[in-house]
Amino acid sequence: MYVELLPEQKGLTVLQEIVFHNTGTDSLSKIILNDWNNAFSAKNTPLAKRFSDEFVRSFHLAKSYERGSTSAITIIDENKTFLDWCRPERHPDLIEVSLQEKLAPNQKIKFNLTYRVKIPSDKFTKYGYTSEGGFHLKDWFLTPARFENNAFCLNSNYNVDDITNAPADYHITFKTPQNQRLFTDLNMVSIENQGKHTIYTLEGKNRMDFSIYTEQQITFNRYKNAIADVYTNLKDNRLDDIQKAVIIDRVVKFTDEIIGSTTNSTILVSQADYERNPFYGLNQLPAFISPYPDNFLYEIKFLKTYVYEYLKSNLKLNAREDNWIYDAIQVHIMMKYIDEHYPDMKMMGNISKLKILKGFNLFALDFNKQYSYYYMLMARKNLDQPIGNPKNTLLKFNEQIAGKYRAGLSLKYLDDYCGNNLATKSIQSFIQLNQRQQTSSKDFEKILRQNCPNNIDWFFETIINSRDIIDYKFTEVSKTNDSIAFTVRNKTGVVVPIPIFGLKNGEIVFKDWLENIKTDSTITISRKDADRIVLNYENEVPEYNLRNNWKSLKNYSFNDRPIKFNFLKDLEDPYHNQILYVPTLEYNLYNGLMPGMRFHNKTFLDKPIIFDVNPAYSTLTQKMIGNFRLIGNQFRRDSDIYLIRYQFSGQFFDYAQNAGYIRFNPMIQFFKRPDNYRDNRKESLMIRQVIVEREESPFVSLEGRNENYSIFNARYFNVKTEVKNHFAFKTDLQLANSFGKAAVELEYRKLFESNRQVNLRFFAGSFLYRKTNSDFFSFALDRPTDYLFDYGLYGRSETTGLFSQQYIVAEGAFKAKLDTPFANQWITTFNSSVNIWNWVEVYGDLGALKNENESAKFVYDSGIRLNLVTDYFELYFPVYSSNGWEVGKSNYGERIRFMVTLSPNVLVSLFTRKWF
Repeated sequence: MYVELLPEQKGLTVLQEIVFHNTGTDSLSKIILNDWNNAFSAKNTPLAKRFSDEFVRSFHLAKSYERGSTSAITIIDENKTFLDWCRPERHPDLIEVSLQEKLAPNQKIKFNLTYRVKIPSDKFTKYGYTSEGGFHLKDWFLTPARFENNAFCLNSNYNVDDITNAPADYHITFKTPQNQRLFTDLNMVSIENQGKHTIYTLEGKNRMDFSIYTEQQITFNRYKNAIADVYTNLKDNRLDDIQKAVIIDRVVKFTDEIIGSTTNSTILVSQADYERNPFYGLNQLPAFISPYPDNFLYEIKFLKTYVYEYLKSNLKLNAREDNWIYDAIQVHIMMKYIDEHYPDMKMMGNISKLKILKGFNLFALDFNKQYSYYYMLMARKNLDQPIGNPKNTLLKFNEQIAGKYRAGLSLKYLDDYCGNNLATKSIQSFIQLNQRQQTSSKDFEKILRQNCPNNIDWFFETIINSRDIIDYKFTEVSKTNDSIAFTVRNKTGVVVPIPIFGLKNGEIVFKDWLENIKTDSTITISRKDADRIVLNYENEVPEYNLRNNWKSLKNYSFNDRPIKFNFLKDLEDPYHNQILYVPTLEYNLYNGLMPGMRFHNKTFLDKPIIFDVNPAYSTLTQKMIGNFRLIGNQFRRDSDIYLIRYQFSGQFFDYAQNAGYIRFNPMIQFFKRPDNYRDNRKESLMIRQVIVEREESPFVSLEGRNENYSIFNARYFNVKTEVKNHFAFKTDLQLANSFGKAAVELEYRKLFESNRQVNLRFFAGSFLYRKTNSDFFSFALDRPTDYLFDYGLYGRSETTGLFSQQYIVAEGAFKAKLDTPFANQWITTFNSSVNIWNWVEVYGDLGALKNENESAKFVYDSGIRLNLVTDYFELYFPVYSSNGWEVGKSNYGERIRFMVTLSPNVLVSLFTRKWF
């Protein structure tokens, strides 16, 4: 390639020659080229849809000049004939080149290309042009796609760094302005200054891809030893160059020792590469409160990024289909590095040394043991996926965290089971094989089988290519002074080897591997003076539940798992029954501030049985209040109905001044998901009985059989949401002695190409029967009475004042308060809004409602909506409605409505929805 960088145009011009070798057994009439830069060209590409799925708004709201594209493409063969080309359907980031004549097996063809590349902003993926005037170039050029099994890989860009280029030799002449300094992981053959420009000559042999960085202000430093030439701009202002050099030298030598020599002696470790896939946990903390030593922080960041770049330049795998191998080797090396250089490092670093935190499993956990918790986080949510799945099919949390760590743990598991340094030997053999040929996971599997003396079919069938869960437990245990007889139960039927440990005073006195435990198996072994036996003590096996894995051999043991109290929250401790307690502080208008103490057993990992009790004290009424709930989770691994939740909850608060209520809510809920875990569709069916008893209040009328009531409620939800589109279908059925009613609700939100967003909502409800004269159970036009106590109303009985202005999107969902606020026969409303500038929108509502002995009434309102955080923080300013001009009213301030969400659990979903 001859490439010229055009900084002003944020682009490149490219003259390119490709010599393609048909390595298949069939003749080819077409060749597929990867053009991943063109994935940035529109808002409907696979990449754009990926951004939308993961709630990344920046791409869809970006200016056209911030996006990328590939244009002005011409392709000419050796006979000076222009070749036809097109983009395959659904693949705007690939190019299909039609050949004049078929290319026979083992034959070559040469053709030339010219094209222009528009580089996107780096704010989307960390690659592109930067705000500092530099360029981070990755996957920007046209190159033949990987060819295997007599077919080209048709893989679009999903921003998961898994381009499937064919291995190739590169010779590049790269022209930059004089003020742009170039850094690359290709070999730098020569640098020539030509007046206002610099010409770089670059080469790479048998490469899958490469990176090029140009900078106006140099941030890269060079560190060279006998093994590798490293360029890095990884940030850490607290270390000097000598300290960094020592760390880099240690990491480079350690990696070379474990993996073997690299074919590419130049390795580029950039801050952009690290930020794309950081070490989760470390990256969440600001530097001034980091619990880790400065050198360790830099070391773990450099290690993770260096190993990944090393593997990317040395492995000739299909990075999409065989991604688990990259992850397994990377995490395996990281774990070995920590074991060797930081054996005493804890998950929470230096904070773990504080005596006040000694009782927390979170602070006692060794650094390397955190990996299994990240995997279990998804397994306990029933959201884990086979690590052998293609990378683009994984949930973001599985792709970047849980699946990656599970892969490393799985390789360590096999290494511990087979012994004889299996992992290191196999990795080195595999690296050497990659230096000679294109490879696949079958090659790595063959090497592992050759190096392990035992049958390891279970490793590939269960650990790599399935999401079957593993769970063993003890049942019967008996002992003498010399021996132990115990029965191990296989709770899931998944047969894999599992280690058993004997402990004495916390020290390991023996370890054996148990194999072929298919059901209940009774085994007798030598005791060796152990006082406890534990299955999977070092968590080598990715086991679903560790809480049933140990038995005490002491003469008196009141409880195999004694109770342990922990302040705030903690990791799950498999050796104790944990009860967590945390102070709480809530507020509503009638109880005032409500300090309390919450007791629960919910650790960071979901459990099948959860209890949560939160007694509190009302500073306003000076009485005890609070709530409780008991939850049973039934996870179904192989069913569309992946979770059935049984719940019984209750609460006691005030609903008006000096008037309390008690609410009990037995409930069962069914959750369904699509086969494609990345599909954002969520379905659920909830069936419950809401039982309410209310004290009388002089401020609230309780006429019409509404002081005490019991309502059967069935609700169905079908919701699919992302940045570009949101659709929700909901139904609601309520049956009680005094009434019965049904309702349906539709929501639709669309972000158009012009960045115009439209929000539409339709609601219709009708009474089936009604035996009350009160409007307490009626459909509300602008604010529900919330007789089911579902909404977070801060002053639920208020009809005037600030708290009456709280807005809830429910039932009629009008913003203006009209003369007919309720409907006791039927109601139909249509709500809409459209943005006019950023988060400023105009809204309009139309509706019709019918009350007994009255004609149907048509109503409407309109105004301005400040959509600061959708569904969480919004303001509504009425302008015109059935009341006339709202703005001209003397009490206009009382007509403004607000939506504020303060619930921590609800707010957390803002940040987790992109991961799950």
